[in-house]
Amino acid sequence: MRYELYYWPGIQGRGEFVRLALEEAGADYVDVARSRKGGMAAMLRLMESRAVRQPPFAPPYLKAGKITVGQTANILLFLGARLALAPRAEAGRLWAHQLQLTVADFVGETHDTHHPIAGSLYYEDQKPEAKRRAALFIRERLPKYLGYFERALARSRGRWMVGGRLTYVDLSMFQVIAGLRYALPRAMARRAFRYPLLMALHDRIAARPRIAAYLASDRRLPFNEMDVWRCYPELDRSRP
Repeated sequence: MRYELYYWPGIQGRGEFVRLALEEAGADYVDVARSRKGGMAAMLRLMESRAVRQPPFAPPYLKAGKITVGQTANILLFLGARLALAPRAEAGRLWAHQLQLTVADFVGETHDTHHPIAGSLYYEDQKPEAKRRAALFIRERLPKYLGYFERALARSRGRWMVGGRLTYVDLSMFQVIAGLRYALPRAMARRAFRYPLLMALHDRIAARPRIAAYLASDRRLPFNEMDVWRCYPELDRSRP
């Protein structure tokens, strides 16, 4: 099957979690808005089409034959069994999904460090609020989330997040760590020693042959200041 991924063409964003799963599995897929002329229009048109009985709220969404699946965690739940990136047992699949939903919460809070008031406003229009939000995020929320994932990884014997084999959750944790290192390099450098299992997991994922090839390719867009993870130095050293 050829999968069709629909996401904004200029950023990694939430679509990157899906791309990493597809790349690790060697799946046949097309990144529609990037690869087709008029792909952006096709993406928006499908979202608004009355012919789609279960339309997605926003990108990313995935088409697999006649099935259209929206929401990052839901897409990964759908792909996990099909790409051998999820546990076979129901309890394991639910645990993986629970972790991925927590990743989604973490990503949302990370985004709000630079857009604490509204995504429709420019960063410059909410910079004072962003500095305060980022400082509290670094002091309180960052260790809470990373500590939780570190403990979950330790309870899974320290190699993979869910059981004894790689799942889409491991790929997502790689992306979270990579994004945080880009956006908050000082904060992450100061705290990395507290989360040795997560740091090692990041490095293991980066070294996997298909992921390494993807990271070295032009399919992997660089982080930038239109993305979920944005590097504003003043937020990395602010105080509440």
